[in-house]
Amino acid sequence: MDYRNYIGVYPDFPKKGISFKDISPLVANKEAFASAIKDLAKLGEKYRPDYIIGAESRGFIFGSALALEMGVGFIMGRKAGKLPGKTYSASYELEYGTATLEIPSNAFPEGSRVLLVDDLMATGGTFVALKQIVEKAGGIPVATLTLINLEELHGEKAVGLPCECLLTLSDSH
Repeated sequence: MDYRNYIGVYPDFPKKGISFKDISPLVANKEAFASAIKDLAKLGEKYRPDYIIGAESRGFIFGSALALEMGVGFIMGRKAGKLPGKTYSASYELEYGTATLEIPSNAFPEGSRVLLVDDLMATGGTFVALKQIVEKAGGIPVATLTLINLEELHGEKAVGLPCECLLTLSDSH
């Protein structure tokens, strides 16, 4: 399936110079979404994850569906301040700002293999934060998995893990 047909592109959003990739049409189409999850699962199975972690919020969409498809647990990488109790956190730079992600300190057993999932790989900041959180919690980050990779931003170089995607797009269009 050509997933490009299900990705909206909005130049200069949320600010000038950013080309926003909208996954809404893909997740709204049951055939395209189901196909994407199955194809992502095929890419991810070789990493033998025990858990999948996804970043709030679009990583929740792909990560939870992928965890269900692969028969593993799902961990939500939440935005700062949304979780009670002891947490592990990491801050990172976005293309257009900064953010912090957190997980509960008891999210998974020590030594768990964790696959990092989001809708898009841009600068790699989100994945670096997820990797740091998994390591702080005693897990083993095994790879990143995305629907889209923005080729000019080379985020995969920042992460230091195998990076897999279904679709490579340009940041400019």
